[in-house]
Amino acid sequence: MEPFPPPDSIGRDGLFRGFLRTVYRNFRVDHTFVNVGEMKVDELHGFDLSAPEARRLQQELASRVIAGPALDLSGVRHVAGADVSTQADMAYATVVVLEFPGLTLVEVRGFEAPLRFPYVPGLLSFREVPHVLGALEKVETEVDALILDAHGLAHPRRMGLATHLGLLLDVPTIGCAKSRLVGDFEEPGVEKGSVADLVHRGETVGRVVRTREGVSSVYVSVGNGIDLKSSVELVLACCTKYRLPESTRQAHNAANRLRRGEEPGGSMQLQ
Repeated sequence: MEPFPPPDSIGRDGLFRGFLRTVYRNFRVDHTFVNVGEMKVDELHGFDLSAPEARRLQQELASRVIAGPALDLSGVRHVAGADVSTQADMAYATVVVLEFPGLTLVEVRGFEAPLRFPYVPGLLSFREVPHVLGALEKVETEVDALILDAHGLAHPRRMGLATHLGLLLDVPTIGCAKSRLVGDFEEPGVEKGSVADLVHRGETVGRVVRTREGVSSVYVSVGNGIDLKSSVELVLACCTKYRLPESTRQAHNAANRLRRGEEPGGSMQLQ
């Protein structure tokens, strides 16, 4: 099974018809192409790379990240969350779209395929991004921002999954992780909305955010195409009675259901 949907399954009118930017067009690794509508762009090359090659690619791409602009939340209509569940050599990715600011469910899409890259700390994007893209290809709702249970710039090479995926999308991406990968911080206050800078090698790479009073913080960082302040504001706006934003919390639950075979990937409905 191919990690991407076959070219003839990519709809001409789909929201993510042009999701692959020309960022890869001039990067020669394996030079395999996939058709997306009328555009011919490079396929993600990570699956044929060794771990050292993947790290070099991360360093190459890091210079292309855009940590901005600010996102006006009053103009946000739909927020998406994505997550991946794995079992043996298979990965099950789901994307959940919620109306904003009410956070009511609009759409759920899933994609499953074999894993093509081993688990290597710091290289999660090479393992999971293709599956998330497979689910995104099915999304029909216009999305204003995408939040992932992953890191963005809060990564040793500033290239977490949220950032790598953000370079491929014309949608702002945000990393909202449950655990720290890099950086030091002072514990934020116990009240919801309390924040502290996450600093790595003298650079603020994210914020430690208290999303519920008295519970563990989350680690928010820019993915791409949005600033850090807006990233924190959107994450907090998507958090209701749970620690995690509703977009990623529901995507996590959906991915587990897909893995268990409880709901088909292409027509999932959550209550």
